[in-house]
Amino acid sequence: MSTVTVQPAAPLQPAAPLHPEAPLHRFTDLLAAEWIKLRSLRSTYWVLALASLVAIAVNINAVHTDLTYIDHPPARMPGMPPYRYDPLYHGLGSISSALMAVAAGSLGAITVFGEYTTGLIRTTFAAVPDRRGVIGAKVLLIGGITALAGAVVSVVSFFATNAMLASRHVGLSITDDGCLRAVLGYAAIVPVCALIGMALGALLRHATASIVSLVMLLFILPMMFGGDRYRWLKEIGTHLPLATVQRLAINPNSTTTMGKYAPSVLDSWITMGVWGVAAVAVTVVLVRRQDV
Repeated sequence: MSTVTVQPAAPLQPAAPLHPEAPLHRFTDLLAAEWIKLRSLRSTYWVLALASLVAIAVNINAVHTDLTYIDHPPARMPGMPPYRYDPLYHGLGSISSALMAVAAGSLGAITVFGEYTTGLIRTTFAAVPDRRGVIGAKVLLIGGITALAGAVVSVVSFFATNAMLASRHVGLSITDDGCLRAVLGYAAIVPVCALIGMALGALLRHATASIVSLVMLLFILPMMFGGDRYRWLKEIGTHLPLATVQRLAINPNSTTTMGKYAPSVLDSWITMGVWGVAAVAVTVVLVRRQDV
């Protein structure tokens, strides 16, 4: 009769505990995922690229058109100082900054409301429950891309226009008073408007409503806070987004001003930063608390 020998089972080894601080989803993976989403819609970054080219062309064309007035300045008006061309004011024009603000703001809004309207946001949060991480990746990606676009437009516009004006001996150098500040401010407003667009997209979750609200905030609302009659109205207007870059891009050696009650340079930098930080905070709070 044969016997069966049963070997004692080996004791189970406890599984190695997960490190309490190890993230389930690395932030680089979130960035990669957001980059794939952005690339999948070619219209989004093509709009930003096209807007950048058009903005540069507008600035260059504006200065090229002004060459005639530089060669043949208008007659001096009685009681007025002689005509003096301002390369900074014309080389970094408000039309181009407005164009970049709308393009960047629309891109920021699309990255948020686009996922809500298509239902992709449910899949995103199912795969990554950490909503703050998702929004952080969106902010870093969109902010970085729009900051790069703003820097390209600002730097190319400044150096290209002043190279044209060098033949008329009125061009400026980046080391001249106020020039570096103007170039940085002209570039910084672009990512700030992108973050504002993201906040509006998270708040309204609708394409038309988000874009219309962006246009109203950037262009319609400032019309209600102009003039120098009432100080409190004027000061509200000078703390709106595009008013900050207007102040930062003023040539300190020119006669261009923002009228009475104009903000200081430091005040404009702080205001621009507050708009960006507030937009990110609003986006994070809304996405975390609202249902999908």
